[in-house]
Amino acid sequence: MLINCRPLKNMLVCLFAIIPILIGCEKGSEYKQVDFSKKKIAVTQPAPTGPATKPNSLRVAVAAMISPKETIKFYNELLTYIGGQVDRDIELLQRKTYVEVNELFPQRKIDMAFVCTGPYATQRDIYEFEAVATPVVRGKPYYQSYLIVHRDSDIQNLTALRRQTLAFTDPDSNTGSLVPTFWLHQIDETPATFFKSTVYTYSHDNSIMAVAKGLVTGAAVDSQIWEYFQESASFYTSQTRIIRKSAPFGSPPLVVSAHMEDGLKNKIRDVVLTMGKNKTGRGILEKLMIDGFVAPDEAWYQPVQDMSAALHAGKG
Repeated sequence: MLINCRPLKNMLVCLFAIIPILIGCEKGSEYKQVDFSKKKIAVTQPAPTGPATKPNSLRVAVAAMISPKETIKFYNELLTYIGGQVDRDIELLQRKTYVEVNELFPQRKIDMAFVCTGPYATQRDIYEFEAVATPVVRGKPYYQSYLIVHRDSDIQNLTALRRQTLAFTDPDSNTGSLVPTFWLHQIDETPATFFKSTVYTYSHDNSIMAVAKGLVTGAAVDSQIWEYFQESASFYTSQTRIIRKSAPFGSPPLVVSAHMEDGLKNKIRDVVLTMGKNKTGRGILEKLMIDGFVAPDEAWYQPVQDMSAALHAGKG
């Protein structure tokens, strides 16, 4: 793990007591099953002892880049569309952390997922998945890490966050963990030596809300998620200010199990890459503020591999 998380006890109590209230979920309910049977999509938290599968279903997971409630809102139509085009019911699985999603692949409990760029770039062989499509947003298949603070803060750069509290998204997040850790590495610092404390929020919208509510001084978040909420529901993003942007990286891809049979894999790829060519597909993409999907280029993900290699070399 690259980040030494040393959260203050009171900060954790405050952060994780308030965030579920802010997103309108009852305590403890976020990862329970929600029935979407009328739309041929179900959200489940299957037991770890065996796969939760139905006949003719496509088991899909989404890394917790946004909170569970927002995940359902964001991905419901897209996944229903994909399922309908390949004649499969969709079974959506949710997990709290990126690694919990990724580990479902080698266990053969999942067929497809939207995963974070970090694990895809550096651990795809371990998790036994391969990319079939990358989303294009604002004309580019890239995204960035945004370092944000409260809009009323006088902090203007990373250096001014010394001895402050920062929110990371997930230990395996590229934009929400790897990038800010690499920035510190460049000035011979680590999160443990630089910040007063760090906390994990386990979704980018939670990190944005934590900054907006003053629960943390700053956060590193996914640019596409920040921009999505800024355009569609800016109550919290409007309370924040961007003080640094990273270089661009390949956007989080849609991946499928390396063990998926080629026929289904090719169908999924074709459906996703061509969905902008019909009215229904275009409508879904417009709601998500996605231009479309393109075949991934491995060069887009090389900078993530380089950052990871530099950090691991620094530990040697």
